[in-house]
Amino acid sequence: MAVLERSELQASTLADLHAIADQLGLDGFRRLRKDDLIEAILGDGPSPDGVDEPAVVDSEELPVPVPEPEPDRAEPSRGKRRGSRSSAGRARRSGSAQKDDGGPAKGDSSEPHEKPARDSGRVVEGVVELLGNGSAFLRVAPPEPSDNDVYISAAQVRRCELVSGDRVTGPVRTPRRSERYPSLVRIDTINGVSADTVSDAARYEDLPVAYPTERLALGSQDPTLEAIEWLTPLGRGSRAVIVGSAHAGKTETLRSLLASVSGREDVDVSVVLAGVRPEEIALWQEGTVPPVAALSFAASADAQGQAVERAVDAAKRVAARGGHALVLIDSLDGLHPQAARKALALARNLRDGGSLTVIATASSPFGGETTVIALDVGLTSTGRQPILDLLNSSTLKPELLVGTDGARAIAQARAAATEAAGQA
Repeated sequence: MAVLERSELQASTLADLHAIADQLGLDGFRRLRKDDLIEAILGDGPSPDGVDEPAVVDSEELPVPVPEPEPDRAEPSRGKRRGSRSSAGRARRSGSAQKDDGGPAKGDSSEPHEKPARDSGRVVEGVVELLGNGSAFLRVAPPEPSDNDVYISAAQVRRCELVSGDRVTGPVRTPRRSERYPSLVRIDTINGVSADTVSDAARYEDLPVAYPTERLALGSQDPTLEAIEWLTPLGRGSRAVIVGSAHAGKTETLRSLLASVSGREDVDVSVVLAGVRPEEIALWQEGTVPPVAALSFAASADAQGQAVERAVDAAKRVAARGGHALVLIDSLDGLHPQAARKALALARNLRDGGSLTVIATASSPFGGETTVIALDVGLTSTGRQPILDLLNSSTLKPELLVGTDGARAIAQARAAATEAAGQA
């Protein structure tokens, strides 16, 4: 049971207030103005027994708002007598102002066209697949779509911080006239844990962090990746930037790095292309891990920033639940500087928990990185390997990743490179 607050009612639409009044059994509520209707719902007027009480409703019984009908859908004839209005019609109008919590409208061509029959309140279990608009589908027979799939509103996705691959259970309701799919009424469990427990967990940004302590093994025979692994080691939770001038080989190095980590079950890998050449988009899309977003350099800085932010937000939810996520970004150059720094800053090793690693390409470091991988365009242009510029590359606290002896070997290699550069 939940006590309705005046502020919540004032922020609600008149249609939603009508739906609540209908649940409370108030007579003549449709003739009231909004302010008077709020007073009636709150019980500020005399109650039947003469005692003023706050309105109390069961939150599980409140109607779930649904999308507005299509613009070209004709409203029912007003010439019909009032008694012929069905309760379904009232429910449909009551939620028309809140698209966020209903199923996709029939006119939405982005989803399959069948409308399966389903009993209201039936509990289903499935796997979440996020959509580009922030909503999602619960795939009951993953990974393929099915006519029995259930729509999850964008509000529920945000509230429970769902990510693709989460296994969710909850009751559903039948699709209404303006919908094509049944909709999830509420989320009971996420990956076998109560949704209340998940939602009450600490915010990702508030979780305690530590420097990366577990090296991200690349296991590649590529000379440049071998040099990176041992001389500028990456760890779970690293925020790393591959830097260099144009044609230094940043994108090729990032693609080689993806090939070395793709297919691993211990890390959730995602790729974001922001501001790259169309030809590069085609190459990435042919790889083993297709990009979750791919924008060419023609896209605005805002669009590129939003694509990166969505990918990093999804990855941080994986990390907050104890998993390990890796986001590869090519590149940060087209983003607003603040958006680029924000994406990098979210990479971290959570103490006694998961990790989010961000590896991106850029023309130069932004500051705050734990690892900088600099590439030498001179070596790249002459075909010499490895193309790592050791003098301008670095990893903070490498001893935590490769031990004291390994850190000493890195320092010796750097000293030798410095001496060689001085003699050149």
